[in-house]
Amino acid sequence: MNWISEWALPKIKTLFGATREVPENLWHKCPSCEQMIFQTDLEKNLRVCTHCGHHMRLSAMARLDATLDEGWQRIELPRAPADPLRFKDQRRYAERLKDAQTKSGMDDAVTVGHGTIEGQRAVVAAFEFAFMGGSMGAGVGEAIVAAARLAVLQDSPLIVFAASGGARMQEGAVSLMQMPRTVIASQMVKDAGLPFIVVLCDPTTGGVTASFAMLGDVQMAEPGALIGFAGARVIEQTVREKLPEGFQRAEYLLEHGILDMVVKRGEMRATLGRLIRLLRSEPAADAA
Repeated sequence: MNWISEWALPKIKTLFGATREVPENLWHKCPSCEQMIFQTDLEKNLRVCTHCGHHMRLSAMARLDATLDEGWQRIELPRAPADPLRFKDQRRYAERLKDAQTKSGMDDAVTVGHGTIEGQRAVVAAFEFAFMGGSMGAGVGEAIVAAARLAVLQDSPLIVFAASGGARMQEGAVSLMQMPRTVIASQMVKDAGLPFIVVLCDPTTGGVTASFAMLGDVQMAEPGALIGFAGARVIEQTVREKLPEGFQRAEYLLEHGILDMVVKRGEMRATLGRLIRLLRSEPAADAA
């Protein structure tokens, strides 16, 4: 028991009256500083702790709402074959997939929207980590390819918010094939002379890191994001050395030249708008 349950909740119940039920999820505990945050305040602050600044995971739809100007549109993505290997471990993959779709309201782990960022046209793809760990299967590959094609069609930059545990093991080699597919998709955008910007969120690992997520014209990350291919324990066992403190965190990668910038979530939209204006500005004509 603590002051929240002993004092705050009874006071709230008294305030709202005995006949009204008080929601159980009024408060959220920060996993970093362990301070209690009023849920409404947390959502207003884009799930960034108001005490310590810890960036908690943000849903794909909330990410698009926070990034694109009002009036953006979500695109319908191509359907990928469900359960191509008829995979089963403790449960059937088809059942896991259906559960994830029901809980998230998404067909797969990526949502794509298009609109403007501070008046600049853009196509944005956002990973949903809550959807099977944001793992990349055929559906995610289709989403990234569709986003790249739309960016080229609309002559718009492509921005990807990556948050993934890597390739989806239930799809085997099919999931691994999405690595070259997404690399080709990113190259399509670059060949069209359009900016390709990647924002690495917590966590971005495995086959996503090993493919398109490290190929941005500009590599950005949120504070404290875990970024890497293999886990730190696996690396330590392989090299048989103790890894530096903060290894694979965004700040460490920025210091060692892997990232171009680390941007707080509240500043992300303005930063992206400024980058798009800089990258899309026409070169000045020579005064001859």
